[in-house]
Amino acid sequence: MPLENIPVDLPDFELVANMFVEEGVRVVSPSELHGLISGHLAAGARLKPEALLQTACELLDIESLSQESSKLMIVNLYEATADALASLDLDFEMLLPDDENEISQRADALGRWCQSFLGGFGLYGKHTDASLSTEAKETLNDLGQIAQVSIDVEELDENESDLMEVQEYVRMAVLMLFTECNQAVENKEKAFAQVQPENNRLH
Repeated sequence: MPLENIPVDLPDFELVANMFVEEGVRVVSPSELHGLISGHLAAGARLKPEALLQTACELLDIESLSQESSKLMIVNLYEATADALASLDLDFEMLLPDDENEISQRADALGRWCQSFLGGFGLYGKHTDASLSTEAKETLNDLGQIAQVSIDVEELDENESDLMEVQEYVRMAVLMLFTECNQAVENKEKAFAQVQPENNRLH
């Protein structure tokens, strides 16, 4: 199946979780994989399928993916995330357990997502603190605090509301970081393209 024909809908959390089980992955959450991918993309990095699959295997702590369908699902996850982040509709969503799961599990997944996002952003962003706006730095600090969220959360209506608010904050924070960092990358590429002919001119 050619990669260009893969649909760009975000795979369901449970589908990715089942794929993990089939691949012998027991510790890592689908949220962590999606957080890592989102961190790469938000920082301005782009991975080809081979590098993406290698990065995924390193996170999952496996030598390689045994199923072709697993590889396609991860590429699908990456492409869907890239499209959503770049969309003008702001329809980016995080890969988290649905509302039917216990609030403690969902809070834990959000914390893991943020932790992996920061890891992906930091490792592949190529952005120093000096290149980020004050708002971006504060946002990254906020995500670091959310990454430490406690999983010992009671099933209370107010906690449900709080968790939804935090999730929405994280979602918008990621979109803001993506916009800032990818605009910076785009501007650098344009500037490089403009000076390139001068550098190549023979004297």
